[in-house]
Amino acid sequence: MNILNQIGNTPLVRLNYINPYPNVDIYVKLEYFNPSGSVKDRIVNHIINDAEKNGLLKKGGTIVENTSGNTGAAVAMIAAIKGYKAILTMPDKVSIEKQNALKAFGAEIVVTPTSALPDAPDHYVNTARRIASEIPNSFMINQYDNYKNPEAHYLSTGPEIWKQTEGKVTHFVASGSTGGTITGVSKYLKEQNPNVFCLMPDPIGSIYYEYFKTGKINHDSIGTYHVEGVGEDHIAKAMDFSLVDEMYQFTDKDAFSISRRLTMEEGIFGGGTGGANVWGALKLAKTLTKPAVIVTVIPDNGVKYLSKMYNKEWLNNNNFNF
Repeated sequence: MNILNQIGNTPLVRLNYINPYPNVDIYVKLEYFNPSGSVKDRIVNHIINDAEKNGLLKKGGTIVENTSGNTGAAVAMIAAIKGYKAILTMPDKVSIEKQNALKAFGAEIVVTPTSALPDAPDHYVNTARRIASEIPNSFMINQYDNYKNPEAHYLSTGPEIWKQTEGKVTHFVASGSTGGTITGVSKYLKEQNPNVFCLMPDPIGSIYYEYFKTGKINHDSIGTYHVEGVGEDHIAKAMDFSLVDEMYQFTDKDAFSISRRLTMEEGIFGGGTGGANVWGALKLAKTLTKPAVIVTVIPDNGVKYLSKMYNKEWLNNNNFNF
């Protein structure tokens, strides 16, 4: 047994103070209880196990991946345990805490411009693909387009939520970048109960919301935003929009304000994506007239953002007034 046996089976806790809607219970799944501190441990462990089983990742190999930090931490941790080399590319908006965590596990990081467009050579995804093509015996997690990503949540996160709520979950909320969580969990929950409603919050500056509403990709809608690990500037193949019933658009302020309230009022110390998820859950709860059980996810730990959304100087410099 090693630390990888502790992936999954994370706590599900009820929000008791910031939910003003008495007919709706909102529960959050605390994914920062995973060993490297995020939900991404689930997918990376699943993908690496499958790659080893099928001979795609061999002894002495190098794992290459593009990441907003959390997938990278999972890769770096598992690579350290299993004796692989890890090279991770990321946009420069990734917090210094995340970058240093990857280095602590012994990974090599390559930082690229957040502003790089999806077809640019220095976009973090394209940079990872180039590096992987140049290194013999390398393997890419390929989290955006790997169907093993949502499969990991279909096999673990979804069943855990169903069991922990005793099948009473009526709504599921999760924002997405690769789309693995919202796709895998929604698929499982809808198989148990087709009436489960699945909502995906999406940041302004991501192309997902407009694509969901119109079926068209509008590159003019691509913009920069501060929330990490959510939204996207290209369509991930791991994302199945047919499993999403509705999307809400949120701002950085929406996400950060709720994150900070979760910490100060509920004792739940998560990152911006968790704040966005709970913001979506609260907005959804406001529309409900019948009793409901909403489940959402806190993907990672707030420790990873001490220099950003939990830092007053950074907030002031970026015109956030809380």
